[in-house]
Amino acid sequence: MEGPSQQRVVVGVSGSLNSLVALQRAGAEARLSGRRLLAVLVWTRTEAGSPPRNPGPVPQTARSAATRLLTAVLNDVFAATVGDLHVDGLAISGRSAGETLVRIAQREGDLLVVGAGRRRRRGPWRSPVARYCLAHASCPVLTVPPSPLQLDLEAMTRRRGLRAGGPR
Repeated sequence: MEGPSQQRVVVGVSGSLNSLVALQRAGAEARLSGRRLLAVLVWTRTEAGSPPRNPGPVPQTARSAATRLLTAVLNDVFAATVGDLHVDGLAISGRSAGETLVRIAQREGDLLVVGAGRRRRRGPWRSPVARYCLAHASCPVLTVPPSPLQLDLEAMTRRRGLRAGGPR
């Protein structure tokens, strides 16, 4: 059996507000349990600008952009508090975020943390990544709902018909 320092909290990061909330929660879980934190940003070839069926090498610019985004997110979330937490980052190309996260989080003692997305009026969470991880992971999965502030902001913008660019 591995000790707590070898066990991991694996968290999916996309740069979205919900993934930042999941990242903060994963950091708290790692601190409490003495585990290492592995933040994983999964990107697909279509996001990199390659045709989906292109079996060729991954463009270096896409890999660099994913690595820069992950580094920026980790710096924004943990810059002031990382001293008591061991954080690793991994930017990786995969067919889907859920499938890749499940493949990475398969060590004994791993905990997989993902953002749950918004709840539908009826039915399950909206996040296909969270649904995939819950259905296929061999380790425990913690789904983190959006922050109340995010939910309030979304409700307010829906009521007032606001968009990212301002009022219509």
